[in-house]
Amino acid sequence: MSSEQKNLFLAIGLSMLVLFGWNYFYGAPTVDKQRQAQQATQQGATTPAANVNPGAAPAATAEAAPVTRTRAEALPLSPRITIDTPTLAGSIALKGGVIDDVSLKNHRETIDPKSAMIELFAPVGSMHAYYAETGFRAAAGSTLTLPDLNTVWKANGTSLSVGKPVELTWDNGKGLVFKRSISVDDSYMFSVKETIENKSGAAITLQPYSAITRIGKPKTDGYAVLHEGLLGVIGDSRVIELTYDAIEKETQMMKLAEGTSGWLGFTDKYWATAIVPAQDVKFGGRFSAFGPQGANRSYQTFVLEDARTIEAGATSDVTTTRIFAGAKEVRAIDGYQTSLGIKNFDLMIDWGWFYFITKPLFKLIDMIYHYVGNFGVAILIVTVLVKAVFFPLANRSYLSMAKMKAVQPEMTLLRERFKDDKQKQQQELMELYKREQINPIAGCLPVVVQIPVFFGLYKVIFITLEMRHAPFFGWIKDLSAPDPTTMFNLFGLLPFDPTALPMVGHFLAIGIWPLLMGVSMFVQMKMNPEPTDPVQKQMFTWMPVIFTFMLGTFPAGLVIYWTWNNLLSVSQQYFIMKRAGVKVELWDNLTGLFSKKSSA
Repeated sequence: MSSEQKNLFLAIGLSMLVLFGWNYFYGAPTVDKQRQAQQATQQGATTPAANVNPGAAPAATAEAAPVTRTRAEALPLSPRITIDTPTLAGSIALKGGVIDDVSLKNHRETIDPKSAMIELFAPVGSMHAYYAETGFRAAAGSTLTLPDLNTVWKANGTSLSVGKPVELTWDNGKGLVFKRSISVDDSYMFSVKETIENKSGAAITLQPYSAITRIGKPKTDGYAVLHEGLLGVIGDSRVIELTYDAIEKETQMMKLAEGTSGWLGFTDKYWATAIVPAQDVKFGGRFSAFGPQGANRSYQTFVLEDARTIEAGATSDVTTTRIFAGAKEVRAIDGYQTSLGIKNFDLMIDWGWFYFITKPLFKLIDMIYHYVGNFGVAILIVTVLVKAVFFPLANRSYLSMAKMKAVQPEMTLLRERFKDDKQKQQQELMELYKREQINPIAGCLPVVVQIPVFFGLYKVIFITLEMRHAPFFGWIKDLSAPDPTTMFNLFGLLPFDPTALPMVGHFLAIGIWPLLMGVSMFVQMKMNPEPTDPVQKQMFTWMPVIFTFMLGTFPAGLVIYWTWNNLLSVSQQYFIMKRAGVKVELWDNLTGLFSKKSSA
C-alpha cells in the first residue's frame, strides 16, 4: 500500500466515522408517523391476588377531560406535608398519600445559580402530572375498602426531612387501619413502609403495589446516543429500555417481566425516578401506556408483589418500597447500588455499549477533577494519559511511515516495472515491505485504536450530569454544550445570533474552539507528504473544513479534547520523525501552499 493510498484510506475512514457519528449519535432519530390506528385504550380493572402477574389495569388513571391546571394551581387541591432536605424540596399530597411534588435544590435550569430549581415530580391534577404511589390490591370480587388516589390520609407531622419521617394513617371504617411511614435520606431516596392493622374479625389477603405515573409525553432530546423513557432491570433480565413511542407499539401498549431483585422507572437525560422493591422478594413489573392519545396519554411503571395475608387481630408490616427521585449523579447511583444491594442500579445512567470504557473513563476524569477543580483541565490531562498509553503504538506507526517514505523511490520503480502485472507488482511490494520491516497499515492503527476512546469520551461528556454546566475557562461555561461563540457574528461583536436563522442556522455554529480544532487538524495533515493524486489532495484540503462544521454543534468539551489531541499528535509525530532522521514535511507543505497562492 503506497503512502498516497494509505492517506486516502485514512481520509475516507475518518470521513465515514464522522458522518456515521453525526447521524447515529447526534442526529434526531426518525419519527414513525405511521403509527397503528388501533391501540388498546384501557386495560381490565381486576386481577387475582394469587400471583404477581402485573398485567391488569394501571393503578391510577388519567382524568377524562384535558387538564389545564398549572403546578401552582394544583398544589392547593390537597393538604400537604413539606419535603425539606439538603437536596430536595417539595411536598407529599395527603390526598392519595402520593409523592408528587419534588424539586432538586442543587440543580438549576440554566448556568445562572439564581435560575429556577429543576422540577421533577409534578402534582396530581396538573398538566404533565408525574408522581409515585404505593397501595394494595384485593382479589377479584372482594368487597374490601382500600385506599386510593381520593383517600385523604391523616399525618403525625407537617414536614418530612432527613431523620424525621412522617406517618400517614387511614381507617377504612370497616376494621382495617392502614399506616404509611415515609422517610428520606440526605440524597434522593425515599422509603415507604406499609403497615396494616386488621381489626375486621377475619383474615384478609392483599397484594402490595407501587407505581410511578407520568401523564403526557414529555419532551425529549431525541438523540440516539441517549435513552430517555421507561427503563428498568427485573430479575435476570438485561436492562429494559423503552421510549415513549416504543411502549405504545407493544401489544396492548404493555410490556411485562417478573423476577427477584431489580428496579424500574423513568429516565430523562440528567434526572430519573425509580421504584425499588425489596431485593429479596419476587415481583412482577409492568411498563405501560394507557388512556387517550395526546396530552392525557399516561405512561406508567408498575410493581406488583406476592399476596400477603394479615390474620384477624394482627398488625403486620406488609412491605417496604424505596422510591428514587433525583439527579443521576454517578457517586449517588453507585452508592445506592452498593449500600442497598440494588441490582444493576448503575445502568440508570446510559453508559452505552462501551460501558467498559465509558464508566472507567469517567471515573478517571472525575478523580483528576477532584485534584484540579476543573473538568476541562481533567479532560486535557486524561488526553495526555491516553497518548502515553498509546505511545509505543504511535512510535511504531510513525517509524513505519518514515521507512515507507525512505523506500518511496523503490516503490515507484516497482510500479513502473510491473505496471502491466498488478499481481506481480503487489508481490514485489510485499517482499519490499518484508525486507525493510515495514507494516503498510501501521499508520492507520493509532487512529483506529483510539476510536472507542473518542466515542467513550463523547458519551461521558454528553450524558453525565457532572459535565452539565461544568465550566472551562473564558467563554466556555458549560462543557456539555456547544461553543456559544460563532464567527458569523464576529464572535459577538455584531448584535444578532446567526444560529437562530431557519434552515441554515444549524451550520453557522462555528465558534472559536471548532476553528482551533480545524486549524490543528490542518497542521496535522500537513505533517505528511502532499498526495500526488489531485482527488486525494482536494479531499485532504477540505477535510479540516468539513470537520470544523461537523463539530461546531458538538459539546465544547469534546472539541477541546480533539484540538488538544491533534496538537499532541503533531508534537509526537514531529519528535519521533526528527529522532528517526526523517524530514518533516510541515514547513515545506505550508511554504508551498502559500507560495502557490502568492504566485497565483
